[in-house]
Amino acid sequence: MVEIFKALAEESRLRILAILMEDEMCVCEIEECLKMTQSNVSRHLTALKNSGILDSYKKAQWAYYKVSNKFKEDNQDLWLYLVKKLKESPNYHKDLDECQNCKRIDLCDVRKP
Repeated sequence: MVEIFKALAEESRLRILAILMEDEMCVCEIEECLKMTQSNVSRHLTALKNSGILDSYKKAQWAYYKVSNKFKEDNQDLWLYLVKKLKESPNYHKDLDECQNCKRIDLCDVRKP
């Protein structure tokens, strides 16, 4: 339980969680939506994943992240509280709007090596 609260005790991680509660995303989409560097996004994703809040999978060379179903099931009351509070956050709608703009461009295709 301590690891969960440590992971949630950072505003950038809460912003990442807020956009991932809407849809799974790859790292490059999260970077673009939140205007964060790849190293910062990766560091925050690692903390959220290590605490059990997020799951990830690979598709080709891209890593995709989503909120863990197990986390939501095991922590139903906490999850409902987080959803309510994240949706009330001042950044929530701005970040979601930015994500919609990013999804119009296939960022993963643009960044292919």
